[in-house]
Amino acid sequence: MNWLRRLFLLAGLTLGAGFFWFGGMVWFTSTLPQKVQDSRSHTDGIVVLTGGSERIDAALDLLARGRARILLVSGVHQHTNERVLAELSKVTPDLFNCCVELGRAATDTVGNATETAAWVHRKSIKTLRLVTSAYHMPRSLVEFRRLLPHVRIIAHPVFTNSVKINDWWRWPGTTTFLAGEYNKYIISLVRDRFILVPSSNKES
Repeated sequence: MNWLRRLFLLAGLTLGAGFFWFGGMVWFTSTLPQKVQDSRSHTDGIVVLTGGSERIDAALDLLARGRARILLVSGVHQHTNERVLAELSKVTPDLFNCCVELGRAATDTVGNATETAAWVHRKSIKTLRLVTSAYHMPRSLVEFRRLLPHVRIIAHPVFTNSVKINDWWRWPGTTTFLAGEYNKYIISLVRDRFILVPSSNKES
């Protein structure tokens, strides 16, 4: 009978973990940004994380409206042509050439934070506006604040019709997508809690 007792125990633990995970998932989706809280404050710089044209358009619009003096586009593909990107942008060539920097080192969110931290240090930035998708913002803030504890970061979420965060449970594709993002968010929290950041990677 020991095996049967162990089986029930395992089933109970699995069921409990499942309920705990689902409760966390519901909490995670309920805390996703619903709107831009602060679109007017001026910051020393703006960083936008690649992953959709809406993000880049929003960041360039902020730059054109004078919300910051410089912009970093983090995670640009190695083969993306800078001239073509400049031509497709909605800002003047002069503004793009003087004030937009393309970062090509990052391939994920951790890389975005690392690339941005180095840029922030070079540019002596103390206030930063972070532009990324609403669903991606919680995880991004964890990674960025871990490396930039002394920098004031203003979240600037971007919303897309392809990810329906308000009624995600009605859309199987969105549900699956947000579940994956929630799992990544958990990993980022674990990393933030248990992995020390080398002092050379932090902005002081």
